[in-house]
Amino acid sequence: MHIFEHGMKIKICFFLLAFTNLAFAQIGGMGTYRFLYVSPNARIAALGGNAISTPDADVNLVSQNPSLLNKNNNNQIGLNFVNYFADISAGEANYARHFDSLKTTFAAGIQYINYGKFNKTAADGQDLGTFSAGEYNLHFSAARAYKQYSYGATLKVINSNLEAYNSFGVAIDVAGNWTSPDKLLLLSAVVSNFGTQLKTYTEGNYEKIPYNVQLGFSKKFEHNPFRIGVIAHNLQSPGKLLYQIENRQLISLETGEPVQEDFTILQKTMSHLIFNTELIFGKTLNVRFGYNPMRQRELALNNIRGFNGFSWGFGIKINRFQVAYGLGGYMPGKNTNTFSIITRIDDFKKAKNN
Repeated sequence: MHIFEHGMKIKICFFLLAFTNLAFAQIGGMGTYRFLYVSPNARIAALGGNAISTPDADVNLVSQNPSLLNKNNNNQIGLNFVNYFADISAGEANYARHFDSLKTTFAAGIQYINYGKFNKTAADGQDLGTFSAGEYNLHFSAARAYKQYSYGATLKVINSNLEAYNSFGVAIDVAGNWTSPDKLLLLSAVVSNFGTQLKTYTEGNYEKIPYNVQLGFSKKFEHNPFRIGVIAHNLQSPGKLLYQIENRQLISLETGEPVQEDFTILQKTMSHLIFNTELIFGKTLNVRFGYNPMRQRELALNNIRGFNGFSWGFGIKINRFQVAYGLGGYMPGKNTNTFSIITRIDDFKKAKNN
């Protein structure tokens, strides 16, 4: 029987997997394929980890809401890279194609996370070499529009390889949007990652895939550059997101007496919400900000205030490319950096013809 050498890298790795962007580990037990909740691109990272109600021609938004796909995404390619923690890297690539004859927009992509290499040792300390770990999500999406409504779905084929252990699973996202006649208000509903394991890591040890029921809206103001958004997530578990153990008692530092942990209605409500805003300066510049109360609370350190829970970023158009950056605050001194590039194949064809 082998024992793996747990360095600081692997400790941080699995700690962060338990506290991904929306801190899903606090929902009634553990689950698998947590990498699905890592912010896969710069825009989503900058907007607090959720952008289900962002109505732009951005192919990368399909990662969280397939019903945002539309004909304006035709022949778009999105490439994304996430500089995570402890040399962990992640990313995603997306491509979309619209077919007028079917009145449908399709997209395909792959999301990955690479945990790197780790030392493997026997019980007596003998060096047995190294092992690697990584997970992948191959996804296919389709969306259609009808008047002010749009709807879409994504099929995810998931593979996880952790040393000699591997698992396969499938999941789906279903989503719908309503857009106001003036195009300034968008309402969205999404159920994501509803699925199951097809092959478990070890025989007989089935793990659930935590799904997520979400509602969101965004409002663009007609005569100023602001667009604001509010997303409610994990509505399938109302008031149950905050980390709480019924039998655990906290000890008061002042009196030395036990104090039962409890949360107010406001704290429970805020744990379900994400707030974001974008400043839209024409077609060339976007500045983005987000606030994730759940992330801030779960990753806060006693008596230390940091950037955790907050995020920001920008997008800028340079010739035929849209370049974006997003920074997500997790713990004091620990942030993620995400980079995205979007381009359209048709733009290169036009340039060649000219």
